[in-house]
Amino acid sequence: MSELLQLFIWIPFVGLLVGFFVPSKNERIISGIAIANLSVYLLGLVAFLVYWTLNDFPVLDRKHIVLFETDNMAFFIDYYFDKLTAVFSVVGAFVALLVNIFSRYYIHRDEGFKRFFSTIMLFFLGYNIMVFSGNFETFFVGWEILGICSFLLIAFYRDRYLPVKNSLKVISIYRVGDICLMLAMWMSHHLWHQNITFLKLNDANLVTEHLQANGGYPVFIAAMFLIAAAVKSAQLPFSSWLPRAMEGPTTSSAIFYGSLSVHLGVFLLLRTYPYWESMAAIKTSVIVLGIVTSLVANGIARVQSSVKVQIAYSSIAQIGLMFIEVGLDFHILALVHFAGNAFLRTYQLLVSPSVMSYLIHNMVFNFVPKNQSNVNSIYGKLKNSIYMLSIKEWNLDFLLQKFLWNPFKWAGRQLNFLTSRTFAFLFVTIIIVLLYFYFSPEIPEVIVTFSPMLFSLFGLLFVLRAFVEKANALTAWSLLLAGQVCITLSVALLNPKFGLGQVSIYLSGILLSSLLGYYVLLKIRKVDNDISLNRFHGYVYEQPKLGFLFLLSCLGFVALPLTPAFVGIDILFSQIFKHEMGIIICTSCSFLVMEISVLRIYARIFMGQSKRTDHAMAYRSS
Repeated sequence: MSELLQLFIWIPFVGLLVGFFVPSKNERIISGIAIANLSVYLLGLVAFLVYWTLNDFPVLDRKHIVLFETDNMAFFIDYYFDKLTAVFSVVGAFVALLVNIFSRYYIHRDEGFKRFFSTIMLFFLGYNIMVFSGNFETFFVGWEILGICSFLLIAFYRDRYLPVKNSLKVISIYRVGDICLMLAMWMSHHLWHQNITFLKLNDANLVTEHLQANGGYPVFIAAMFLIAAAVKSAQLPFSSWLPRAMEGPTTSSAIFYGSLSVHLGVFLLLRTYPYWESMAAIKTSVIVLGIVTSLVANGIARVQSSVKVQIAYSSIAQIGLMFIEVGLDFHILALVHFAGNAFLRTYQLLVSPSVMSYLIHNMVFNFVPKNQSNVNSIYGKLKNSIYMLSIKEWNLDFLLQKFLWNPFKWAGRQLNFLTSRTFAFLFVTIIIVLLYFYFSPEIPEVIVTFSPMLFSLFGLLFVLRAFVEKANALTAWSLLLAGQVCITLSVALLNPKFGLGQVSIYLSGILLSSLLGYYVLLKIRKVDNDISLNRFHGYVYEQPKLGFLFLLSCLGFVALPLTPAFVGIDILFSQIFKHEMGIIICTSCSFLVMEISVLRIYARIFMGQSKRTDHAMAYRSS
């Protein structure tokens, strides 16, 4: 029976692949392929569930393919099926089918019709990889695909300012969850000395022995799971990204941020619950986070003027209740709550334009002002203060900007002395050291001791400088490549086991992607001689093929799932020892900022309103 699990990954993949080769003008065929594919998927899933139920609900685990293996770790794709997977897969398939049928008419004659359906099918593929995953590596593949799809769908109206800006804002918050999940996987490799599967994670004796033998390290892993779940499900203090994500088409908002993607934080907590259920601090944190988020989000939802923002914060409040249910071990209730909330929010978002039309008509002809209340009482002052804070969404955007991103920007601005000439000198020096490292028979002790931290710091400095670079996209791209090389060199110097073969796995994908990116940027500069990052250029109008190539290069540069770089990044992190806190902090911060910087280059060069005046002027928002 477990052999059948891979079919639920292959079906959406085939639908994505077939739809990719259909010409953009054939709307009926594009949407028909997606709807037929999801119908086949749903029927197959129902048949499988009937067969699975008749066999008394066995827990299925299937190791599919090993992508890379060493003495103490293996990167392999593993599929897993239990009651949690059953609920999320059925709800996901049903909602996806409904939204695709609705989108067939909603996106009709939109110039991005094919792009929309392709991205939705890619999202559904990533969603299935997540819910059917049997280990953290497979889970992370789906996690990354969903992040990419979020960026693309929020910026679907890519000729408008706010959708592009908000897509970058959302992906920057998502990146915090990515790094937390990577850190959890990194520490797990060192504590388990193997790639732990979810089947083993449900072995109570094995987990208890592991927790007793490793002191406070498991608490760190559980805390990373909690932060990643809070980011994905828009819990405090990360709640402000969800209403910004509503800039995409209403149908994508329904499937992403109303029903499926936003609930995957709950899925992560449920999947990892056997690991942290005995940790009182983590359980308390989950419950308190859920309570605070529900109260604050409910207050914000009640005073918003935009119906999509109201739905977004209402969904956040309900997910906060699910966090409480998970923390209190009411898992069946959490699953029922998830299904109900997913269907309700999908329905609300799909009918929201019609409801808004009715409410505006009703307000115009039947408006009755409220009676004045006593605002001078303590209750009145408190009520008005909460009202004002809720209108401002408790300044969550401002707080994240000030305490999370402004320190990185400040550090990057202090590196303005890193001119092109200085950068070239440093990079050539690094390459010479790299060649010396691989061809020298002996390495001096002083290099072995101090160079890993030094090159890790260099990598972070290059990335921070690229983060604030606005004058030239080629300079920013070069700085990011230098950062990648420095990070790889730091790990290679730190751990002799990270040999030439493993370095090649990681750098092969990075170098090919960087060369493709250089080619595209040089072609764009040849066309217009302007590739500054001070403004949006909108080159996707005249150069759609170059835009697609550069997007592929960006995704490969930041380790697109199932590329050599994606496999290599897991290997790279696993080679950093758990006591090397300086190196892991520099490396994590580098990868946190790097993806944002790369996608910012893509957004600035190819998205936004075109510089040419013969294109229609787009609205700022959708």
